[in-house]
Amino acid sequence: MNGDKQGLYAHLQSGLTTTCRCWAIRRRDGQEYGFTDHDMKLSFEGIEFKASTGLTASVIEQATGLSIDNSEAMGALSDAAVTEQDIEAGRFDGAEVRAWLVNWAKPEQRLLQFKGSIGEMRRAGGAFHAELRGLTDLLNRPLGRIYQKPCTAVLGDEACMFNLNTPGYQSEAEIVSLVSHAVLQVKGAEGPDTAWFKHGRVDVVSGQAQGLWASIKEDERLAGGRNIKLWSGITGGLAVGDRVRLTAGCDKGMDACRKKFNNFINFQGFPDLPGEDWMMAVPKQSNPNTGGSRR
Repeated sequence: MNGDKQGLYAHLQSGLTTTCRCWAIRRRDGQEYGFTDHDMKLSFEGIEFKASTGLTASVIEQATGLSIDNSEAMGALSDAAVTEQDIEAGRFDGAEVRAWLVNWAKPEQRLLQFKGSIGEMRRAGGAFHAELRGLTDLLNRPLGRIYQKPCTAVLGDEACMFNLNTPGYQSEAEIVSLVSHAVLQVKGAEGPDTAWFKHGRVDVVSGQAQGLWASIKEDERLAGGRNIKLWSGITGGLAVGDRVRLTAGCDKGMDACRKKFNNFINFQGFPDLPGEDWMMAVPKQSNPNTGGSRR
């Protein structure tokens, strides 16, 4: 899959080279793009690398050990490749990136120079700049258990273990009104009560914005549907008539885990953890320090 590296080395040592760079971007929704700085398109590994797309990359900085590989991709916004709407919608966030040095005369002679993901993206003057983060960037993420009163799990993940397919906790609905990209009214998904989907999420399952999602800030039950307010709007072409899937929300509290989801056995918080004021408490005759719960 990496190509004929020895053939590429021999070609580079010949003194007369025909090399170019190729990049492949694979979004989380499975959409894949290929770019090259050569003046003609190339194909390998089942990917077509388009020329004249305006995509370039600065020098790839690579180091030994655990140092972070870093680079930056730059290109022009166009309908044929990366669009401003897709960037604004977050479709390229966290996308996988691979970069090769390729002998364009013999594409089988190539070397994978970089593999990582897209970090911060910014737009200016009809162009985009994408930070490329190497695989060792994952080592910068803090790991370990967080001790706090609210639950630290995400509803439905491996720690929570709640089955989101349980009837009543997910429901599809149709958008009937868009007040703004962050406020929408839907038909269906009536749910048992108001605020049932608060702290949950809405996933777009049809239309131009299919595959995008957002967290629900407020949820109000209406006659035949619901009024949904989002923390951050969906800007990827959401329209009236699109279908969405609503997932019930969890406020990370002990009561919601026990009463709403019947999942207290997997609660990942510490509801009896003393607060910071407990550290400043002094002995009082009216409130003896017995070692019991301070709730």
